[in-house]
Amino acid sequence: MTDSPLTHFDNAGQAHMVDVGAKTETARMARAAGSIFMQPETLALICEGSSKKGDVLGIARIAAIQAAKRTGDLIPLCHPIALTRVAAEFTIDQANHAVHCTVTTECFGRTGVEMEALTATTTGLLTIYDMCKAVDRGMRIDNVRLIEKVGGKSGHWLGQ
Repeated sequence: MTDSPLTHFDNAGQAHMVDVGAKTETARMARAAGSIFMQPETLALICEGSSKKGDVLGIARIAAIQAAKRTGDLIPLCHPIALTRVAAEFTIDQANHAVHCTVTTECFGRTGVEMEALTATTTGLLTIYDMCKAVDRGMRIDNVRLIEKVGGKSGHWLGQ
């Protein structure tokens, strides 16, 4: 079999965890973002803090942080990482009836923290869905993506 650009497969095509032991430890940072769109009334409940389940965005923030810390347990070939920082920010978008989530993850290590940022973003948005689904099952999670990464051999990458 020829060498694949997909690093999680060996020369025989078998899945494996990438060996990062020889990599240099560097400061690493990743930022991911995504959105959840909903009915205006649902967004009003979140803004007023009047959801039956309480502070939706506060709980979503904690869920995002927990998810970043547990990414190695959720994604089969992802390395467990000693994160040094996780910040989850939520922005209300009244015009589009949405909540936007941006998560920044950081570590000093041998592998990047993109998966942690993406997992945290998705989990934060899923938590909003879970907490509000009783009033709006039609919410839509959209545009979850990596927007920036810093560190390692590939250096700085900035998405569009």
